[in-house]
Amino acid sequence: MPVAGVFVKSPSELARMRRAGRVAALALREVGRAVRPGVSTEALDRVAAEAIRSRGGVPSFLGYRGFPASACISVNDEIVHGIPGRRVLREGDLVKVDLGALVDGYHGDVAATFPVGSIPARLRRLVQVTEEALMRGIEAVRPGARLGDVGWTIQSFVEAHGYSVVRQFAGHGVGRSLHEDPQVPNFGKPGKGLALRPGMVLAVEPMVNEGTWRAVVDGDGWTVRTADRRPSAHFEHTVAVTEDGYEILTLLDDGENPW
Repeated sequence: MPVAGVFVKSPSELARMRRAGRVAALALREVGRAVRPGVSTEALDRVAAEAIRSRGGVPSFLGYRGFPASACISVNDEIVHGIPGRRVLREGDLVKVDLGALVDGYHGDVAATFPVGSIPARLRRLVQVTEEALMRGIEAVRPGARLGDVGWTIQSFVEAHGYSVVRQFAGHGVGRSLHEDPQVPNFGKPGKGLALRPGMVLAVEPMVNEGTWRAVVDGDGWTVRTADRRPSAHFEHTVAVTEDGYEILTLLDDGENPW
């Protein structure tokens, strides 16, 4: 049921989204386990596709607006939407894996940043702050809260650590479509924006840059990278608004994050 243009999911729809979220989370865990020096990004994409299909899902990203792969795999200064290919990961790289699973008509969307082997302390800190920003943003999700509350929670935490949040790209609603209204920016003003209500489902996904927040798109029309070529990190969960707070739909069976 749409409210102010945003689809509010019924209990039966949320049950389907839990199944989709679980498949996406398990697939992300498998890809993360395959990350190591010497592996190609297209090999990781094959892991993602098989992990989703073997559990009865369909890769949400494959063919979406023409995207040619099952996962977005972005390395170092690439923020999001990287196209898997022959690139081989090297010790010290940061690889961001973003994938979705379509199960029984509904999508689950999840992403994480994985270190390739040993990475410098400054990159570990970037990853840690981005993951913490995700969890703090999720904790701001509750009935009556505003999207600006979520964005400001993420932005203020990130900027307090000397980093910046990407502004050209944002989180989004999730459901029967991979991307639904509303947009969920990683910046904002407290008390502003759409009021959240139970049944709304959001992809909360901070994209955090070591340097400028500005991003540019490569000539392939997909790959987004930092304008100053400094590293970026990215984490994402699919989150439902509940009667008393939130439920993360892209956790593993034990309630742990899939990274």
